[in-house]
Amino acid sequence: MDHCESEFEIDLQGMDERELRLQVPLSGIQGRLDAWLATHCEEFSRTRIQRLIKEGRITIAGRVVKASATAEAGDVVTIVIPALLPAIPQPEDIPLDVLYEDSDCIVLNKPPGLVVHPAPGHASGTLVNALLFHCKNLAGVGGVLRAGIVHRLDKDTSGVMVAVKNDVAMAGFVKLFQSGGIRKEYLAIVHGRPLKDVGTLGGLIGRDPANRKKMAIVQVNGKDALTHYKVEKLMESTTLVHCQIETGRTHQIRVHMKSIGCPIIGDSIYGQRSADKKLPHWPGRQMLHARLLAFKHPVSNIELSFEAPLPEDFKSFLV
Repeated sequence: MDHCESEFEIDLQGMDERELRLQVPLSGIQGRLDAWLATHCEEFSRTRIQRLIKEGRITIAGRVVKASATAEAGDVVTIVIPALLPAIPQPEDIPLDVLYEDSDCIVLNKPPGLVVHPAPGHASGTLVNALLFHCKNLAGVGGVLRAGIVHRLDKDTSGVMVAVKNDVAMAGFVKLFQSGGIRKEYLAIVHGRPLKDVGTLGGLIGRDPANRKKMAIVQVNGKDALTHYKVEKLMESTTLVHCQIETGRTHQIRVHMKSIGCPIIGDSIYGQRSADKKLPHWPGRQMLHARLLAFKHPVSNIELSFEAPLPEDFKSFLV
């Protein structure tokens, strides 16, 4: 849901399903498909493979097949493995940098490195675990695994975000996010310099057809994304860019900055490792910071605005 500037989208590096592809050898498949896969995929039992076939998650050359199917030499067998849901999160005494709190919501300054909600590999130590400890009676608000999370930041994105404490506030904030009623501003340090000092980046953002773990600007099967940017400071080989997003797509700013040849420094997915190595010191994460969040409180109707200070690692690149 890193920004992952996504409202209610699954974290691509966490709970996402994955694909396994096998090429049929020159001898072809001798006998049934399920038996052949059970021999060549030791992580799955034959029963599990049969269940995946029934669910339409195993295909040959793009065609849904039966367990008794065979395949020709060179055919590609694709297995789409569903996500494993983590256990119900438990409260954990994790310190929170609270910017604002009332009976309906809590506004936080999320540090880099903190995962927002549990996922495989991050079953504990997340913001959800911290919120369950800090805010009583939060379990179940927005779903068992979300516990008040109405939007998210990627693990390595720092900055301001809001969580809710009850279902009424959840419904109100969902409407705000869906209608563009929340102002979201970010600062990013990118390689190079945009051709224009001010611009708007759009298009559809969806899964990269060549790599399901990435997002990309696509022609079909995507969602509208809109990012307004402005150059704030020019440095020797990098640029500080201010971004205001009107939508909240997964990895939106990271994908948009890459699309204009200015990837965010330290970005392990969309960045330029060779360029990162030339920096004065190594960036331990993508330098993306959610600077400001402003909205009209959906319950009290009070206009609120919050700004998160820059982390020290971010400031170290502003020279």
